[in-house]
Amino acid sequence: MVQKYQSPVRVYKYPFELVMAAYEKRFPTCPQIPIFLGSEVLRESRSADGAVHVVERSCRLRVEAPRLLRKIAGVEHVVFVQRNVLNWRERTLLIEAHNETFASRVVVNENCSYTVHPENEEWTCFEQSASLDIRSFFGFESALEKLAMKQYTANVKRGKEVIEHYLNELISQGTSHIPRWTPAPVREEDARSQAGPRDPGSLEADRPCSGPGPAPETVITDGDKLDADYIERYLGRLTPVQESCLIQLRRWLQETHKGKIPKDEHILRFLRARDFHLDKAREMLCQSLSWRKQHQVDLLLQTWRPPALLEEFYAGGWHYQDIDGRPLYILRLGHMDTKGLMKAVGEEALLKHVLSVNEEGQKRCEGNTKQFGRPISSWTCLVDLEGLNMRHLWRPGVKALLRMIEVVEDNYPETLGRLLIVRAPRVFPVLWTLISPFINENTRQKFLIYSGSNYQGPGGLVDYLDRDVIPDFLGGDCVVSYLLQLTSHPSSPGRIPDQTLTVPLLMQVAVEILEGESVITWDFDILRGDVVFSLYHSKQVPKPGPQEPGARAGGQLTDKGWVLGVDYSRVEAPLVCREGESIQGSHVTRWPGIYLLQWQMHSPPGNVACSLPGVEDVLTALHSPGPKCKLLYYYEVLASEDFRGSMSSLESCTSGFSQLSATTSSSSGHSHSSPLVSR
Repeated sequence: MVQKYQSPVRVYKYPFELVMAAYEKRFPTCPQIPIFLGSEVLRESRSADGAVHVVERSCRLRVEAPRLLRKIAGVEHVVFVQRNVLNWRERTLLIEAHNETFASRVVVNENCSYTVHPENEEWTCFEQSASLDIRSFFGFESALEKLAMKQYTANVKRGKEVIEHYLNELISQGTSHIPRWTPAPVREEDARSQAGPRDPGSLEADRPCSGPGPAPETVITDGDKLDADYIERYLGRLTPVQESCLIQLRRWLQETHKGKIPKDEHILRFLRARDFHLDKAREMLCQSLSWRKQHQVDLLLQTWRPPALLEEFYAGGWHYQDIDGRPLYILRLGHMDTKGLMKAVGEEALLKHVLSVNEEGQKRCEGNTKQFGRPISSWTCLVDLEGLNMRHLWRPGVKALLRMIEVVEDNYPETLGRLLIVRAPRVFPVLWTLISPFINENTRQKFLIYSGSNYQGPGGLVDYLDRDVIPDFLGGDCVVSYLLQLTSHPSSPGRIPDQTLTVPLLMQVAVEILEGESVITWDFDILRGDVVFSLYHSKQVPKPGPQEPGARAGGQLTDKGWVLGVDYSRVEAPLVCREGESIQGSHVTRWPGIYLLQWQMHSPPGNVACSLPGVEDVLTALHSPGPKCKLLYYYEVLASEDFRGSMSSLESCTSGFSQLSATTSSSSGHSHSSPLVSR
């Protein structure tokens, strides 16, 4: 595989003529470059007017390689041939070099150019590119390739330092200006003699450029080439290899991509996400660009208007910046009714809102880069988990969260600089177990998690945020009223009436299980009244009895001939669910057949307090008149391999939760819900 290197444009803030004088001081030897053992001139020629000077040198470079590799190769140094074409009239120096040692096994080509800066003729630009093709090398091709690229890139920036060293030396010696070349007056007899035949070398020397090296028109235009100073100012310090990857990927996009070219900061994020592996970064970026075009993400900030409920109840917003200048986003997740929001506005609206936050974050990073005078390419997120409970671990909501994480990881890599999680409750490890496998390892390393009040004091938020930026609800000095008012739950306005299920006496759902060891999971909210929930198993499908007026589904559990323990069996003890509760649970099936999820209105005697009613309570609830109940329900059937860890329903009036595996989101099982219930 051919390895390539492309440098950014490096600028010397000195005239071309002075830079050339510094360049010539590198020969025949250069103590500042230890591997450069020396050089000798092979051929030299000048044009008749002296404007073009061509020099061909043989340069010896010491081999910096393990002793074993040097012994196998049988050499202590390698020879390169360098050809320089200096054009004083055009003020350009074009350099072309290739290896002579092991030329049949290894092909190294290098092209460099010194040109006048297009916007300031008193400055000089330098560009460099190289390629390495190792065809065969005694079985050490891979090792030699890595070693050669490492040594080459290590000496790239050293070359600029050497030129600057000799520039300073010239200035200290009193040479701060060298006049530009001007053609000498030509006498008439000289003009006649110059019109005659000349040797091929002289003809070649008159050309501004020859050979396969870089073309002389190395004009730098905005948006075409990257300046090294620009990279350091707006993108940060990069190694020569990283600079080269950025330039190559940017150039490839300019040549092949149809449509808007991403900003340099955006391209760099994808390279970082793939550890500057050019092909992998290119593939990831192309997929993201296709996704952005398909969903018109570039227009999102101009076109997206969140629903009124989302604006009212979404507890998150931008809040100044951290101590490093990164934009700061605060999210009070524990104070949000995520379940109510998702059912009120839908998963797609929440996803669009998350995307708009990421788009806004990139925009704010650009603004902070200009404001603080240093590159800022990521932001900090502060998540307050006070109030997080089992209600937030609603299974459809967790699946939606995993989808959002996947979309953000694929299309906004390396945008999160730091994630501060404070007041993490006991339930947080369950949520972390679910989502952490879907988060990139580099991203996980940016997470800082504080439980209780550990975020206060040294080692806490004060290490990352100024005290006048820390919100008052976290012990800081900044009053954040726009987040305090977002603590209500949209339980009523967020739910549409036709998504509720009326339960007058009895409601049941039959689930057919074809194989044992499947997992049935359920999730339901009690909107009005108290309900008894039970789970039964039968080998036969029950015949629906007379349906009560107003019921949307269900019927009698069994006909009068069915006997408990013979025709059907109870596999989960009855659970009394109170109004306003959110219940989650699951059951691992032992046998195939029909499983019946049953909800029925509960009206226990006033002088009896029980949470697990017996048969008499069930019969009483079945036949007692009273107000109707309302609930929202959701259930899903998973294959056993998609459900990691056993689960027994928590016999609690609050909730039970299944510790779902990381592969749940790609489960081959089927999910079900009432057609009148929002997913």
